[in-house]
Amino acid sequence: MHTARIEKVLHAMEKENVDQLIISDAPSIYYLTDLWIHSQERMLALVLSVEKEPTLIVNELFPLPKDLELKVVCYKDTDDPIGYIQQHITGGRKIGIDKNWPAHFLIDLMKAAPTITVENGSYLVDRIRMIKEPVEIEKMKAVSKINDQAMERLMAVIPKELTEKQMTKRLEEIYEELGGEGFSFDPIVAYGKNGANPHHTPGKDRPQAGDSVLIDIGCHKDSYAADMTRTVFFKKMSEEQEKVYRIVQEANRAGIDKVRPGAKFSDIDLATRKVIENNGYGKYFTHRTGHSIGIEVHEHGDVSMTNHDEIQAGMIFSVEPGIYLPGNFGIRIEDLVLVTDNGAELLNHVTKEPMIIE
Repeated sequence: MHTARIEKVLHAMEKENVDQLIISDAPSIYYLTDLWIHSQERMLALVLSVEKEPTLIVNELFPLPKDLELKVVCYKDTDDPIGYIQQHITGGRKIGIDKNWPAHFLIDLMKAAPTITVENGSYLVDRIRMIKEPVEIEKMKAVSKINDQAMERLMAVIPKELTEKQMTKRLEEIYEELGGEGFSFDPIVAYGKNGANPHHTPGKDRPQAGDSVLIDIGCHKDSYAADMTRTVFFKKMSEEQEKVYRIVQEANRAGIDKVRPGAKFSDIDLATRKVIENNGYGKYFTHRTGHSIGIEVHEHGDVSMTNHDEIQAGMIFSVEPGIYLPGNFGIRIEDLVLVTDNGAELLNHVTKEPMIIE
């Protein structure tokens, strides 16, 4: 159990006048307890209270270490798990509820305990998770190093003219060879016009001469996630492709240059967006500039025009501007950035210069 992390959450609860917090999100429970429990449809809850000891309520189906420094309440499939929740909360108090708790559990709890007041309490953990501890930073660097190596190996496979789907299968093998622990998200390999869909699902298309090849990949290692995008060109690159690539490259650089403690997430988004808009492609940049990352590939805190929170040292997030031209091609360049005391440190080191793969 990470006692110091739990103490941070309890302090945040007191500051926000939240008496009790029900955490059901598996990654957050892992963050606080070092336990990975994938409970599927069964209820899982870590109950934190400013007055009582932390309690994990879990189905007996999931074995736990015997020396766990945490109060554990196990229930059977035939039990009513909401009854166990009621035993560990106080009626008439404000309760923070995890944003990912299935609605039927919350509805059942509200019916069983009508005097409670509930609100979304996920931010109490999410904000703490945003600031990575030194051990987390080292894990993020390690998984990003694997992702760099995997990207370079996958690029080398392009001349074999495999289908997009075959490329993702090869990537799975590459991660295993490098010590990665599975995909952190469904990988994207998009040839030519398929790249104009930012979240294209790999299919049976093979690369054609002159195609852009957009590759967005990530893996896990030691429970932390990697993410990176590079776009290269198969056999040749047109003038238009190079022009658009250079604009996205400049936007990526402009966003990273804005990263420093005290800057706002919206400042970074504005910097990337301004480059693309000034070059006449604003309407083709159709998503936010980035997202926070750690245990999960998408964590709390996005790099968008509506997020005016200040960034702090220890945060890690992506900077990934893109231009997507329907029916033609798409270009995205994505790096993970660690906020340092003085600026930014890139976690990805694969070249971002335009590259033609023969």
